Amino acid sequence: MTDYYDSHDGALADDAGRPDAEHGMTRRQLLRHAGWFGGAVVLTVASGEVISHIAGSLDTNAGAVAAESGALRFVQVSDSHIGFQGPANTDVVGSFAEAIKQVNSLGFRPDFVMHSGDLTHLSMAGQFDQVKQMMAGMKTDRVFTVPGEHDSIGDAGRAYRRTFGMGTLGDGWYSFDTHGVHFIALVNTLSLEKLGHLGTDQIDFVRKDIAGLSSDTPIVVFSHIPLFAMYPKWGWSTDDALKVIALLRRFSSVTCLNGHVHQLFTKTDGNITFHSATTTAYPLPKPGRAPAPTPQVVPARQLKEALGIRSVGYRQGDRELAIKEQRLA
Repeated sequence: MTDYYDSHDGALADDAGRPDAEHGMTRRQLLRHAGWFGGAVVLTVASGEVISHIAGSLDTNAGAVAAESGALRFVQVSDSHIGFQGPANTDVVGSFAEAIKQVNSLGFRPDFVMHSGDLTHLSMAGQFDQVKQMMAGMKTDRVFTVPGEHDSIGDAGRAYRRTFGMGTLGDGWYSFDTHGVHFIALVNTLSLEKLGHLGTDQIDFVRKDIAGLSSDTPIVVFSHIPLFAMYPKWGWSTDDALKVIALLRRFSSVTCLNGHVHQLFTKTDGNITFHSATTTAYPLPKPGRAPAPTPQVVPARQLKEALGIRSVGYRQGDRELAIKEQRLA
């Protein structure tokens, strides 16, 4: 069976166009996600299933989380590609600045912002400095990053780590805790053949890092390349991710957030939910809908519809995260 994105609904489908319950969404989940395209959506991750609501609905867990004092609220941005030059976006600096403006206009101060990779396009020191200076303008307490493959061109990520790697381990991985949630930031963009790769040292880090955690601790994992087989033909997977996923199976709530694919997608696998983020730079084609994942040129008025940020809320004691996608348009 060949898996690909269905052009009408965005869910993984089989060759006959049927939603694939094993690899993508069930029909019930698909219907719930029918409003994804053309507007922001609130996603509630509960007991391993994603339930969506159109943004602005009164019946949203995300709204309740955002309104509650003391709740964890953070933002994910991804794939700014500072330094990119091409017709798909002639002003990536401007669109990233717009994303930062949107972060600062959310109506609350995020506890932190995570940039999930491809901060730059060509791994140049000046590009890293520019991204760092721009993100310093975000109204948040902390900014975290993980590298993308564009952040390690020609130097195995050394320039990235000089700018963003302080306090990290190995090739830039680390973990932290806040508001009762344990966060793990992984690097799967080095030692690339075709797929992402974690490596033995990093997998051992995860094993030791989570060894003392209670199984009811919510876990959030950040990586650039997906930790699930979204579309291996284009390298949209990580070859040894299952070794980390096996370590996370004992936890009741695990959420994996990635970039790289420049589009929204969600997959639920038991207790683990995967969310791919959109970009602030330029869209990529849906899997299988083009010969290769090359930057897509769309009419200028439609570009901001393809770009955006993600805000996430969590109330300590809950077993769910509330996720809201927001377009730059």
